[in-house]
Amino acid sequence: GNRGRAHEVFFGPRVPRSRERIFGKGTAAVMLLQLNVWGVGSAMGYLAYKSKLSVSSLAELAKEPAGVRFATGAIGVGSCLLGVRFLESLVYSSGDVTNGTGPLTRTVAMMERMLVQKGQKQSINEWIDKYDAITTPEDVNIRNTSYALMVDSFYKLVTHFYEWGWGASFHFAYRMQGETFSEGIRRHEYYLASQIPLKPGSKVVDVGCGIGGPMRNITRFTNWDVTGVTLNHYQVERCNEMCREEGLQTQCRAVQMDFHKLKLADGSLDGAFAVEATCHSPDRKDVFREVYRCLKPGAYFAFYEWCLTDKFNHSDTEHMFIKKMIEEGNGLPEMAHTSVIDQAVKDSGFELITKRDLAHDANQMVPWYRPVEPSWNPFIQRFQFNPVGTFVTIFCLRFLEWMWVAPPGTCKIQIMLNKALVGCSQGGEKDIFTPMYLCVCRKPDGAR
Repeated sequence: GNRGRAHEVFFGPRVPRSRERIFGKGTAAVMLLQLNVWGVGSAMGYLAYKSKLSVSSLAELAKEPAGVRFATGAIGVGSCLLGVRFLESLVYSSGDVTNGTGPLTRTVAMMERMLVQKGQKQSINEWIDKYDAITTPEDVNIRNTSYALMVDSFYKLVTHFYEWGWGASFHFAYRMQGETFSEGIRRHEYYLASQIPLKPGSKVVDVGCGIGGPMRNITRFTNWDVTGVTLNHYQVERCNEMCREEGLQTQCRAVQMDFHKLKLADGSLDGAFAVEATCHSPDRKDVFREVYRCLKPGAYFAFYEWCLTDKFNHSDTEHMFIKKMIEEGNGLPEMAHTSVIDQAVKDSGFELITKRDLAHDANQMVPWYRPVEPSWNPFIQRFQFNPVGTFVTIFCLRFLEWMWVAPPGTCKIQIMLNKALVGCSQGGEKDIFTPMYLCVCRKPDGAR
């Protein structure tokens, strides 16, 4: 009843404790589990047959035949993997940002999806070469004029990695006292939705929905009917798949569409929101005008935008380097100052109701950029961002490419994303960049 509804709104969807909870849903995950169990069982049977279960030390084990050493190693590795999968089912059972799955399960699922891409003859090397050709030249006009190809190529490359490390909501959020990462992410989304005064069942568009994490959370929070638009075909398929898995397919869905050319009727929507998405546009005013056209008179549009702040100095070479890293590592045309966004909103016909940078909120305990800061703690995910972790990560990806597990070019994606990490973390620390500039605007009554 109401108690279950409240749990879903504030803590995310309940995930049933079942075989799928513990062992994962993907075909590859199930196959890995079966091979794991079969391997451990076979190795134990082999050792029992050879009467070698009395091995009590590594020194004695080293003297045994290769078959015995291999079987013993298989038992050890297999048992560890089974143990990790079981612990994942306990630690990640709350349906948190990773939808109740731990790192091992998510890694297997990511590799499965990447292998599907590989089976469809989709070349990551080709995508990354196209992306580099657009983003690396100094002339920003190349990025601005080729934004559609750049954004589509970017999300073909990074969606798997984003979902693995960040969950389904591809955006930043600071954390308040006692909040987990995923609780901060959902609160950030709910706060945006609360700026739009609408009743349940209202027709709303998510401008640049990605794989729909914010859209589904906001749908649960508000009971709106939400349509998400994204330029990338894979994101549409993945978003709709996740909507079906979470039982929300009748309330929210994704369609492939360029937000510069929305195929929606004039005055057909009750509201609109965007979460760190319109930054991919080379002309914000053009996007805002399209949203304006589709909204009913009096309707609200609320969004978070990536912006340069008042502390950014175009004459500072370090500031310009950080800006370029953010743009190249995140598939962006030239970034804009907050004042440019304000003017674009007004020039589109909207009334600008609220504008502020949430990065300066006084009640935050963990800043938004902390998750992308390098750390030397080997037990947390940020370890991979330090020089040693980066080297190990790239080495592992190259090995997976060599083994034909990951498509060729996968390690290039990691190198590209490192640019984004450097830019975002340094930009946040210096307060010259914000990913959470909030704008709430309204289409005037009587407007056409």
